[in-house]
Amino acid sequence: MARLAAKPGVRPANPNFASGPCAKRPGFTLDALKGAHFGRSHRAAAPKARLAEVIERSRAILGMPPDWRLGIVPASDTGAVEMALWSLLGARGVDVLAFESFSEGWANDIVKQLRLKDARVLSAPYGRLPDLGAVDFARDVVLTWNGTTSGVRFPDGDWIAPSREGLVVCDATSAAFAMDLPWDRLDVVTWSWQKVLGGEAAHGMLALSPRAVARLESYSPPWPLPKIFRLTKGGKLNEGIFKGETINTPSLLCAEDALDGLRWAEQAGGLRGLVARSEANLAAVAEWVARTPWVDFLAEEPATRSCTSICLRVDPPGLAKPIAALLDKEGVAHDIGAYRDAPPGLRVWGGATVETADIRALLPWLDWAFAEVSNANRAAAE
Repeated sequence: MARLAAKPGVRPANPNFASGPCAKRPGFTLDALKGAHFGRSHRAAAPKARLAEVIERSRAILGMPPDWRLGIVPASDTGAVEMALWSLLGARGVDVLAFESFSEGWANDIVKQLRLKDARVLSAPYGRLPDLGAVDFARDVVLTWNGTTSGVRFPDGDWIAPSREGLVVCDATSAAFAMDLPWDRLDVVTWSWQKVLGGEAAHGMLALSPRAVARLESYSPPWPLPKIFRLTKGGKLNEGIFKGETINTPSLLCAEDALDGLRWAEQAGGLRGLVARSEANLAAVAEWVARTPWVDFLAEEPATRSCTSICLRVDPPGLAKPIAALLDKEGVAHDIGAYRDAPPGLRVWGGATVETADIRALLPWLDWAFAEVSNANRAAAE
């Protein structure tokens, strides 16, 4: 049996490495929410102004083109994506890129729920991207920019045709605010508050290009749309949604929390600062992986490795769950097990609210936990 390793002397200051809801911004306290409009109608002037502020600050940080619309919608990123799928698809054929759990979910919805007859699913196993050369931009395209459950991202948008006939619908929930998004190559972009800026759950963001708006105003899908999916009135875009007039009742407490995260993002250097923070977290993990024989990235190509949902293979795979459980019990790292549909492994969130010092403090604990679990397994087998 190998000699037991001593516990590391330094713990992460914040042990929250979950991939959603994610760690709050550094220094967060509940005092940040004291300005929330409790007990007020979200339609009143002051609360509505707060919602509009979330929209405008988000636009500014992300560098969204001025002719795009951005609105707050129900049901987190899932609601935002489903609104886009059910409202926009069916006008032409669609290619769906599926390479992890959530992108496979969108493919399932398109094929089995919407039952679109002219739908192609371009698949790849966990750790890889589909064949991008096979995508037909005469068709609509649905993609997930960053695979939250696989740790695989698109390295850039150069492969997307700038002069395309179809729309490109992009689920960017674990990419927005941590990665550069090629707005000129996309038509619909969605995300949620609880990822890179560490906001609270249940609210989504839906961004529409002028081409997407034109589709909404010229095409009516053949299926009925629930109220919370309806983006048009009388054949025209419901502009109120994109000015803070939400379809259903939002949480003004969550809105205040979202504003706190956005203000912090501005102080952290805006988009460039947020991207740098996330990339520094990935770099710290990459240095450790390079010198650690029992672990590797799930993403096979370095250029496709996510800087937010950092997914790792463990050798042997059966040690992954006990490692995650041990570190959770120690209070060192919470919720770092691989997603339930993903291959066995570990998943460490490296989004902008996570301090690189906490990532570096976690890594020796991973080595310690591996040694502890390995020795326990050997002892049980003897």
